[in-house]
Amino acid sequence: MDGSNIYIIITAGGVGRRMGGNTAKQFLELEGKPVLLRTIEMFRECLPQASIILTLPQEYKDYWRNYCFEHNLWFKHVIASGGITRFHSVKNALEYVPQGAVVAVHDGVRPFVPRKMLASLLSFNFRKEGVAGVIPVMPSIESMRRYTYGQDGMPDGSQTVNRDEYMFVQTPQVFDSTILKECYKKAYSPTFTDDASVVESSGYKVATAPGSRFNIKLTTPEDMVMAKIFLSLMEQE
Repeated sequence: MDGSNIYIIITAGGVGRRMGGNTAKQFLELEGKPVLLRTIEMFRECLPQASIILTLPQEYKDYWRNYCFEHNLWFKHVIASGGITRFHSVKNALEYVPQGAVVAVHDGVRPFVPRKMLASLLSFNFRKEGVAGVIPVMPSIESMRRYTYGQDGMPDGSQTVNRDEYMFVQTPQVFDSTILKECYKKAYSPTFTDDASVVESSGYKVATAPGSRFNIKLTTPEDMVMAKIFLSLMEQE
């Protein structure tokens, strides 16, 4: 799979502060390279011909261009403007994606997608399965609870839920670009937490496929510690 008809949207439009410090999490260094660069390199190694579209906050566009210049990174990619939400960032990026392609939307801070998992997602036969796309998921291995709310709408406790009824959602989320572009024409809703939720709100079905425990999203300092361990293990293979 060379990726000539595949478009990768890498969402890095936020400036998440859960890491602490003044640097946006996608630009934090992981053993000498920004997390975002490691994510891009992962896709370029697996899909050398795929088109890459980054969503970046306006204030980080020049930062990224300068970084690429200073480190002789001349790979072809498009920079789309990050929006006020992930929904708006992806909507902006889809302007650069044609009809009739395969489009994968991925978090810029997930640099460890296993090659086999990625190949499985991108080779999924949407038409045969009667779905608009496929997303990677992982079952919960922890006990789970949900908030209960009082008459004032404020949380007043919690109760156990059946964890077998829930799963954790990952990226990349892969779709028929014609359908995804159509779905992103609608108005934003706070219920749109990922691309699958946007597509399902238009009446389409989305399939699930096995994700990976390695495919973590780096959002906290503890995640960065785990990332260094994962990176060390990968380099030993």
